[in-house]
Amino acid sequence: MDASPLNGVGGTSLGVARARAWESRRPDRLFDDPYAAAFVAAGGSGGRAPLSPARARLAFHVIIRTRFYDDFLLAACDSGCRQVVLLAAGLDTRAYRLPWPPTVTLYELDLPEVLAFKDRVLTGAGTEPRCARTALPVDLRDDWPRRLTDAGFDVSAPTAWLVEGLLVYLSPEDADRVLSRVGALSAPGSRISFEHNNAASVIAEEDRGGIEEYAELWQGGLGDTAGRLDGDGWQTEVHELADVAASYGRPAPSSSLSGFLTATR
Repeated sequence: MDASPLNGVGGTSLGVARARAWESRRPDRLFDDPYAAAFVAAGGSGGRAPLSPARARLAFHVIIRTRFYDDFLLAACDSGCRQVVLLAAGLDTRAYRLPWPPTVTLYELDLPEVLAFKDRVLTGAGTEPRCARTALPVDLRDDWPRRLTDAGFDVSAPTAWLVEGLLVYLSPEDADRVLSRVGALSAPGSRISFEHNNAASVIAEEDRGGIEEYAELWQGGLGDTAGRLDGDGWQTEVHELADVAASYGRPAPSSSLSGFLTATR
């Protein structure tokens, strides 16, 4: 396929797709993303040198978080959410691979070049989403709430929000603004999940060999995200990566200190 490689923050989505493609080839896989390998091939990222320790830790994190967020979103829909919003959707294919309940509408927000690349690959694969899907090309530092409501988002309905792999690439001010906007759009019964203790805080600078293309883009995000949400009317819960991984039968590397946060309005 003739598709331009993604660069900058958008290019990190190819690294995520690579990890998902690896996992999908395992006989004991935690999920199956049948489109991840196509993204990697189209992005010109098929070959890689052996994993550095830091890259292996990040890949492990991506694999565990993919399954964790799959489970989170389906559980949120079981609880009554019929709107799902993926902020910084990247090359996520949950609209195409998860068994969504009837009447679910899924909104994907990301940079225009990321969504255009994604749609070219998926169109070439001849696949169709398994729920109503609306893709909105936006910069999440701009006025994305207006774009979302203009596209049909109902602020009075409970929503499942996923902020996957985004906050670390934002400044503290921009990360706080994203969460404030999510709060303003979230009716009672809404749920949200994102990373707790992101990679920038758990992988020391001297241990980042092999992941420089990611680390140079990290801007820190927020520190006490649980406290930030608690103060905005959410009830939060932290899920440590090691505990989540163990529940899936995958022992976590001892140096993996990250995890996930879920919250309910």
